[in-house]
Amino acid sequence: MHEIVRDSRLFRFGAFELAAGTGEIQREGKRLSRLQAQPLQVLLMLLERRGEVITREELRQKIWSSDTFVDFDHGVNTAINKLRGALGDSASNPRFIQTLPRIGYRFIAPVEAMDTGAAQSGVALNGSRVAGTPSQTLPEQPVPGDKTFLSQPRDLPAAPHRLTRLLFSLIQLMYLGFYVSALARLPDVELRLGDFTSRLHLAYVVVVLTALAGIPVRLYLLSAAVFKYRGLSNKFQKIFPYVFLLDEVWALSPFLMARDIGLGLALAATAALVYLPFAERSLLLMSASASFSSEEKKQ
Repeated sequence: MHEIVRDSRLFRFGAFELAAGTGEIQREGKRLSRLQAQPLQVLLMLLERRGEVITREELRQKIWSSDTFVDFDHGVNTAINKLRGALGDSASNPRFIQTLPRIGYRFIAPVEAMDTGAAQSGVALNGSRVAGTPSQTLPEQPVPGDKTFLSQPRDLPAAPHRLTRLLFSLIQLMYLGFYVSALARLPDVELRLGDFTSRLHLAYVVVVLTALAGIPVRLYLLSAAVFKYRGLSNKFQKIFPYVFLLDEVWALSPFLMARDIGLGLALAATAALVYLPFAERSLLLMSASASFSSEEKKQ
């Protein structure tokens, strides 16, 4: 006698949770909607193979195998549109479901999967679970929420869009001030560098090159914030490693003023500047989270 096993998997992505067994989608504990059968199957396929391209032919074979091509074409478009509506996603600026024209779709956000029925069934999980049968296991992939100290969207509160962009813009102006001031007073900078390093020439070159590289980066980020570029948060995530290195180098800039402000204050300012790139990232994530909330209220 075969026992019917209910799908007890729970998928988390961004600020959303999907109960695979019921098709219910929640955002921060609040139920948003319940997916119909076909959109749910499409979403489960995308989540199981996060980062991979799911072709339209694969969707047809698994979900619409008994339908005609015309019915399938209409059905998959309808299913994707329903998923985007439930998630507040868009085809032009996707955060979750990316469209590859005439090819298929790809789920681009980090996914965390777990089996909520493991405790009752006595099954011990060594990793995340995938759809299909409960005995299948998900290929091991890094889970950003668990294996990195960086904040994830679901960890941060939504904040007013105007406030986050203002603070982000002020940070860019501050760094621009650092770069321009250093380049305008290069002889003095060279003299101050001699107080802290014997490799004066190397330190001088680093200051000049990073300032020259930082100016266009800050001008781009400042203009993106002021003119409300779409997808700024996603773009910043991509360049974050480079911005982080740049910011950490300039976190040492208060020592150039140590003669004037004292060593203790220079140390305190450096400690604050070390944190600042993480603050930039969090501000944009909170702004994006607020945008999602606004889109959901309109639906």
